[in-house]
Amino acid sequence: MADGGRPRVLVTGGAGFIGRRLVKALQDLGAEVTVADKRPPRDPDVRAVVGDLCDPSVADQAVSPGTDAVMHLAAVTSVLRSIEDPVETYRTNVDVTATLLELARNRGVAAFLLASTNAVVGNVGRKVITEQTPARPLTPYGGTKAAAEMLLSYYSASYGVAGMEAKDSFVPRLMRAARDGRGVQVYGDGNQVRDLIHVDDIVAGILTAWRARATGPLILGAGESLTVNDILLAARSVTGAPLPAEHIPAKPGEMPAVIVDISAARALGYSPSCDLKSGLATVWPDFAAGAKAVVTAP
Repeated sequence: MADGGRPRVLVTGGAGFIGRRLVKALQDLGAEVTVADKRPPRDPDVRAVVGDLCDPSVADQAVSPGTDAVMHLAAVTSVLRSIEDPVETYRTNVDVTATLLELARNRGVAAFLLASTNAVVGNVGRKVITEQTPARPLTPYGGTKAAAEMLLSYYSASYGVAGMEAKDSFVPRLMRAARDGRGVQVYGDGNQVRDLIHVDDIVAGILTAWRARATGPLILGAGESLTVNDILLAARSVTGAPLPAEHIPAKPGEMPAVIVDISAARALGYSPSCDLKSGLATVWPDFAAGAKAVVTAP
């Protein structure tokens, strides 16, 4: 612990949308936070390591001696980008995770939390995704996140480094289209279902897992799956924009359903607080003002 018992926490990707909220929540809890990101954090008072974590010297500086926990959010998170550049996706999502885990092991970091994705399980149709669902990724994004989970699994088993999982998508495209007075492309017929979780609930779930010293995968979600068409209707209601839809063929890696079981997280005290419309209502003003915001899907 830092002087005075304050935990020292590294947040990779801490200048991103989820990262900023997580950093603020950690500061409110009294933690001493370091952000590692390619961009400096908005808060000049936050200790920052600015650079690419693929550079070993940047990672070495980020995981400083005395760090109590690493919350690893930095990653290539775009399915399409991962398909276009699988090598870079591997470097960022797997090599960086391995480097950080080894630094954490050597420096006695007690907790390592990894932000993962439902894409690790691939297309399971309309089956409910649980922590026990086998990994069968269909894209470089899903495959590299599955590999990162395996790294964390054996570091936890072999060295006692603890961890869990949490995770652009349709909603940001809806918000930008509403702001710019454009329509939006919908993959397929729009009847595929998604569990959308608000960023504040993601942050709450990460902190719940950290406090509970959770090990192994832990699914975070809203606990409710809605169709893409339902999400489109809710966005029209919240933004007041017509948002005409153009239906196009599904992209590679598109899954017909994301239905998740969050009972394990609930058992630790996690309780999502935002439904779809209230969640959209909190992010729409940021988009309307030209700022980036996102509701994330796990």
